[in-house]
Amino acid sequence: MSPRSPKGELISDRYRIEDRLGSGGMSSVFRATDTILERTVAVKILAEHLADDERFVARFRREALAVAKLVHPNIVQVYDTGNDGGSYYIVMEYVKGKSGAQLLQAHGALDPETAVEIGIQACAGLDYAHRHGIIHRDVKPGNLMIIGGPSGGGDMTVKLADFGIARAREQTRITQVGSVVGTAAYLAPEQARGEEATPASDVYSLGVVLYQFLTGRLPYEGASLAELAVRQQSEQALPPSSYNDAVPESVGDAVLVALDSDPNHRFAAAGELADALRRGLGGESPTQTGTTRVLAEDTPTAATRHMPSTRTTRPVRRSPRPPAREPAPPPQRRSGNAARNALALIALLLLAAVVAGAVVLTTSSPSDRVNLEEVVKDDINDQIDELRNVIEDNATE
Repeated sequence: MSPRSPKGELISDRYRIEDRLGSGGMSSVFRATDTILERTVAVKILAEHLADDERFVARFRREALAVAKLVHPNIVQVYDTGNDGGSYYIVMEYVKGKSGAQLLQAHGALDPETAVEIGIQACAGLDYAHRHGIIHRDVKPGNLMIIGGPSGGGDMTVKLADFGIARAREQTRITQVGSVVGTAAYLAPEQARGEEATPASDVYSLGVVLYQFLTGRLPYEGASLAELAVRQQSEQALPPSSYNDAVPESVGDAVLVALDSDPNHRFAAAGELADALRRGLGGESPTQTGTTRVLAEDTPTAATRHMPSTRTTRPVRRSPRPPAREPAPPPQRRSGNAARNALALIALLLLAAVVAGAVVLTTSSPSDRVNLEEVVKDDINDQIDELRNVIEDNATE
């Protein structure tokens, strides 16, 4: 098979190439005809440098076989996989529509109803895959295929593509060379740290996609992977309504829950995010309880029925809306007890040093002078008590 796979070439004596649909660093996708079943298909041919990586090829083939078992209206169906003359390929359902990336490029931010509908259908595909033990790992606008709706009018259907591809490249040298750089903004923080992806990781990635659909921009941006990771961990994304007044705050709240840097504080399943988005359009915001978001204890969905409930809930954190017609402020810094305690301890240590130094200078006898090491304590409460004792013992009458 020719590296460029020109029009008319036959792959494995079965799939006739018609034209190129797109290409990237990992593969090229072509429209083709299955000459046996007489139907139009899409054929993805892996780049030559990937075919030389034995570990990648082995994992890729296993994942392709697993994904081929996923049959769902919101997932691009995988029909076949093979090797023709050293070139590895996947044969998939041909989807005549546009990707989410193309929609963003053509329209910018989408109306909230359309964005929510895309999210709900994507959640349905993810939830189905998760229940079958498969995590996408690379949810991004380019992997959402959209038929109808803003891309062609009429009823809209959303299909997730490229299941398993991210898994195949996860443990190969290809990841470090730069294939992650282009999709880093959509990676969950735990994935960026090299931890194992979970269903909550896909929820985070879809949250980023929805934020972009609602606002036309990413929740976090950085000039490097390191800067992006720091912002994900230390900053709270502004509500989507800060950038687009048409977005209901309740919908924005659901997206912010999906974007929590702690996977235990996100929706535990894609179905929960879908339910929160539906309720968000009706003005109902999700609530969070410990490590689980409880959306409706009286009418649990199939995705939330197994989750434990709790009596104590707290609303989703909200950042203040910026003034109208003014640029939105940068993401707010997260604050917590740990940070406040650390600052308090530093202040007390400095105060201890100042007080002790003053006492040393004013004490008349060297034998009465204070030992600095005895004054400075590690614990805040101990530090307060020690400062009180030093001041009382050395006060002038």
